[in-house]
Amino acid sequence: MIQRVTVPALFPPPAYSHASVVEAGTRLAFLAGTVPLDERGKIVGPGDPVRQAEQVIANLRAQLHAVGSDLAHVLRTEVYVASSETATLSAVWRVVEDSGLSKGPHSSTLLGVACLGYTGQLVEITATAVVPDGPADAGAQR
Repeated sequence: MIQRVTVPALFPPPAYSHASVVEAGTRLAFLAGTVPLDERGKIVGPGDPVRQAEQVIANLRAQLHAVGSDLAHVLRTEVYVASSETATLSAVWRVVEDSGLSKGPHSSTLLGVACLGYTGQLVEITATAVVPDGPADAGAQR
């Protein structure tokens, strides 16, 4: 269903793939930016990009579950970090890498940005995922 491509003529990417190909007829979910808010709408981990990344992954997991998918079926992410420090971006990327996101490297972009939408927000992730047929999507609300 998913073919992950690392192009031999290009630099071997660390923990992501150059491209992902999905078989025609596959259902895809395009998720809005996932933010580090708790169920009450409060920022989790003020000032701590790693803690915020952990909350974003937890919220992403919930978004995916709601559409009948999961982290293993993520094809592409855009990871936004409100920082220009490469150490901070790397720390957030480690959380993404360690989360079990995707079965194998996925296509991804990691960006340092000036600011994000919520006051105190340091991390946001957008994602595209396959919605598999069968038991994995049985609990989805449509």
